[in-house]
Amino acid sequence: MGLVEGQSIAEHAAQAGSGVAISRVMLSDFRSYASLDLRLQGRIVVLTGPNGAGKTNLLEALSTLAPGRGLRGARLSDLSRSTPGDTGLRPWSVGATVRSTFGDTQLGVGFVPGADDNGQLKRVVRIDGVPASSPQALVERLRLVWLIPAMDRLFHDGAAERRRFLDRLITSADPQHARRWNNYETAMRERIGALRSAASEKWLAALERTMSENAIAVAASRREGTKRLTAAMNASRSSAFPMAQIALEGTVEGMLEMMPAIEAEDQFAETLTRERVTDGEAGRTAVGPHLTDLIVHHREKGLEARTCSTGEQKALLIRLVLAGAAVPAAGAPEAPVLLLDEIAAHLDYARRQALFDEIDTLGVQAWITGTDTSAFSALEGRAQFLRVGDGAVRA
Repeated sequence: MGLVEGQSIAEHAAQAGSGVAISRVMLSDFRSYASLDLRLQGRIVVLTGPNGAGKTNLLEALSTLAPGRGLRGARLSDLSRSTPGDTGLRPWSVGATVRSTFGDTQLGVGFVPGADDNGQLKRVVRIDGVPASSPQALVERLRLVWLIPAMDRLFHDGAAERRRFLDRLITSADPQHARRWNNYETAMRERIGALRSAASEKWLAALERTMSENAIAVAASRREGTKRLTAAMNASRSSAFPMAQIALEGTVEGMLEMMPAIEAEDQFAETLTRERVTDGEAGRTAVGPHLTDLIVHHREKGLEARTCSTGEQKALLIRLVLAGAAVPAAGAPEAPVLLLDEIAAHLDYARRQALFDEIDTLGVQAWITGTDTSAFSALEGRAQFLRVGDGAVRA
């Protein structure tokens, strides 16, 4: 049951039930953890400890239970625990018990050094002990939405970072979005290779048709995703965080504003055909949804996000992440799990209190990290507090 127009987030949370929570985490040779078996109460989890203690490593482990490369974009081989004298990579694994109103689900992700038949490093995904066809299947069991300090520069970095941020929010509620995007990227890479090898007209036309079909599907789900994020923000008008006005700036998204999807597919395919020589010489595709940008404004002040103060930018990001947590989910759990790394930075006491209250209102489990326990005093009695250090997690 998703958020409907005119319904408050509080009403939505009350109807959605107890949501989804991670009740157990098991790690083996992941980053700084030789092994870990952590049992949770299903409430908000606060992880505190000094810098370098392993707080972010634990959140990163959870983020491997989502499609993509995790919250730090690391390679699979970089996630292996290493010690002085190691001569090779260690296999690593992350397991979690996900509790919902429908019962418990066991999720597992692992990496064994060595390439597959295509020369690619590959992670193994299991759901209730059964191998999954792809990491995208994880979204059907667990939605993850995260915010980390590196994203504080989102409005100053290039379009690629903002695009990935939006796509992660959309994928958490629409598992098919990641599949469409992967299909588009795969066809785009194969087309460039085909152009360089002077492949047949028939093969190039087939690749361009695959690209155009998935490009339009990706653009359509982005347009729908931005509408749902805006609706979720509008449903929380009393939020302490500023309203973000969001828009898409991209060729394919623009096509969908002017014509039906089927016509847009044909037009984009024709564009790709015309650009073959230029794309082949440049070694890249000059037009498509891989170049789309997410434009964000502080609605109350009428300012583009990149011109706002550091604190206002953080507040805008939080508003977008909270909206992503409230967006209706098709084919995925209704409630996500939030991963909020060093979230207290740039927030005063009032806004920290407001953030904790909004998480409560959403009825979601959140994993929150910080160095200073006192920053989370408002969560006393509402959260499970854990201390991280020396490769261990203690109450």
